[in-house]
Amino acid sequence: MPQTGSDQPTASPPALSAPPRAEKRPHVICHHGIEIHDDYAWLRDPAYPTVDDPEILGYLRAENDYYDSVMDPLKSWTEAIFKELKGRISEDDESVPVKDGDWLYQWRFLAGSQYRRWYRKAADPAPTQKDWQCILDEPALAAGHDYFRLGGFTVSPDGSKLAYAIDRDGSERFQLVILDLESGTDLPDRIDNTIGAPVWSADSRHLLYRLVNENWRPFCVKAHLLGDDPTHDRVLYEESDGGFFVHLDKTQSRQWIVISSGSHETSEVRLLPADDISAKPKLVAARETGHEYELDHGGGRFFIRSNKDAPNFRIFSAGIDDLTPKGWQEILPAHDRDYYRGLVAFGSFLAIEQRRDGLDQIRIISHDGGHDHFIDFPETLYCADLGANAEPDPETIRISYSSMITPATVFDYKLETRQLISRKVQSLPSGYDRDDYQTERLMAPSRDGKLIPISIVYKKGFRQTAPGPLHLYGYGAYGMGMSPSFSSARLSLLDRGFAYAIAHIRGGDELGRLWYEGGKMHQRHHVFEDFIDAAHFLIKKGYAKAGSISASGGSAGGKLMGAIANLEPDLWRAIVAHVPFVDVLNTMLDASLPLTPIEWPEWGNPAIDAEVFRTILSYSPYDNVKAQAYPPMMITCGLNDPRVTYWEPAKWVARLRALKTDDQPLILKTNMGAGHGGKSGRYDALYEIAEEYSFILMAFGLQALGQRALGERARDKAD
Repeated sequence: MPQTGSDQPTASPPALSAPPRAEKRPHVICHHGIEIHDDYAWLRDPAYPTVDDPEILGYLRAENDYYDSVMDPLKSWTEAIFKELKGRISEDDESVPVKDGDWLYQWRFLAGSQYRRWYRKAADPAPTQKDWQCILDEPALAAGHDYFRLGGFTVSPDGSKLAYAIDRDGSERFQLVILDLESGTDLPDRIDNTIGAPVWSADSRHLLYRLVNENWRPFCVKAHLLGDDPTHDRVLYEESDGGFFVHLDKTQSRQWIVISSGSHETSEVRLLPADDISAKPKLVAARETGHEYELDHGGGRFFIRSNKDAPNFRIFSAGIDDLTPKGWQEILPAHDRDYYRGLVAFGSFLAIEQRRDGLDQIRIISHDGGHDHFIDFPETLYCADLGANAEPDPETIRISYSSMITPATVFDYKLETRQLISRKVQSLPSGYDRDDYQTERLMAPSRDGKLIPISIVYKKGFRQTAPGPLHLYGYGAYGMGMSPSFSSARLSLLDRGFAYAIAHIRGGDELGRLWYEGGKMHQRHHVFEDFIDAAHFLIKKGYAKAGSISASGGSAGGKLMGAIANLEPDLWRAIVAHVPFVDVLNTMLDASLPLTPIEWPEWGNPAIDAEVFRTILSYSPYDNVKAQAYPPMMITCGLNDPRVTYWEPAKWVARLRALKTDDQPLILKTNMGAGHGGKSGRYDALYEIAEEYSFILMAFGLQALGQRALGERARDKAD
């Protein structure tokens, strides 16, 4: 609970010592006849990914000290909000068991534990609590480490081995370990620099995995024979194009191993029989710029999702003997309303994730042609996805569901009766009544006439007292749509009188593939304009007023935050940018950096294209910092982040400090032992959210406590 007495923090932090200021060291680059001055280029350690330069580390630590000095006066708010966030999660939590062959699998959190434990039990007879065996103990693996992340893991087909991957510094370079489930001991076989889930051969003797190179690019697939020296592992596929990442999977039928390679706009797939990994991988369709496709196998046939001559994709089927595109038979044609997002081929039916008019749908089509229907969900605004479905041909399928007012729900959908059976609803032990909240779908006109969807949620009564404080979230890149899903943490803002909105701006795929393409390359300006236009629409409709909107985004969404801060700083009460991709021009000019070549289809290659260079220069947040007033800003990064390197936000903050004309808080927090996702434990992650919310409340001042604080005082008096 927020404090309401005299120890309440003031609306802004007390006088502080001067923030650290990075030294300017002239550095000039020139491309296409244009000079770019980068006085903070020295903050990139030349030994990266090793970062051990004492001067650089000293500067980052000084920023962390300043961050602490700003946040310390808000400690009571942060602790109160953290207590609220903890109160909304089940300390003893567990997943709905998933059946996979002869076994049931489940994860559990124990009270006080930052990480999960994983269990299994023979599927027959019905399990009792004492029959469950712990097969993987994350807390034990994380002990003694500041950071821990369990990567992909998988049990061998014969059930005797578990292959798992661990990362203990946030670099996303995982070590692959193989556990003997019968003895409970790890095999001596250990493989470094892997990523993603490994895949077993059908005979459980070989383990297939991906390696990342020095630039953190997954570039090859190898096969490891248990007990053999990993240096002898055979290369099954190696990708030479620096703009393509290699992926590895197994079909739902478990009969085929899928090796795919792709960029942000092109893909290529090869198939390998799971029972004969010595065979030569079979190419499905050779890469063709702009053609993306994926496939699955079930019921004796392959099913392909392809955007060939169809921006929103089409669905095909094919047999193994005629798997080239000429042999593909169309099942679902292209349609402007229907955007096919993914598919799973079960033994007797096909499950398709799609959006119709921007709303999530799950479609079931039987292989025998007996039915083609959509699953009916209980709300009109929601998000729904296929969940954990391990079996090749189940009688029910697992579905993940939520909305902005409905906690995360696990459904089993019974195919025969078309019934949704609720298996678990996210518990909020401190209490939650969805009837206290309201959600809406709004359509905001952009300056070029497009309608931008906005999902918004607030506590009932907000509209009667609006305009009020409002938080706006956005992303807008890579065709990654932001779902209108539930967040228990968000309640700490809603209960303080905030509305929370998600702007489904171009660059995401909420309205289909063309919505994504309308925000990439030379149309990137639409992303920033859509977000700003969404904010102005919310002001016009009376939800908020100018200067009473806070905004946040992470990674590419952090770039969005940097752009809107430069473009309309007076519009925002506060901005929070997590691991922000803000030094876009310098990063896209450097092909040696992680991700750069694969990013060129998204942003363009400014080294070879002058128009791309000028386009990126026009919006790159770091390059467009101005001598103007900025709102309060909180910025975070990870020292070991391979996706957005630490020096991007560090340089951005340094330039902001040098040029901004205001005295509003500007703070940078570098997680010195973590990467792109911040701290790894569940409680540590909640505390970082609490810090973010405290910063936002500070920016709004005491009035932002709203109805919650007033209500608490009224209850105190009544008691």
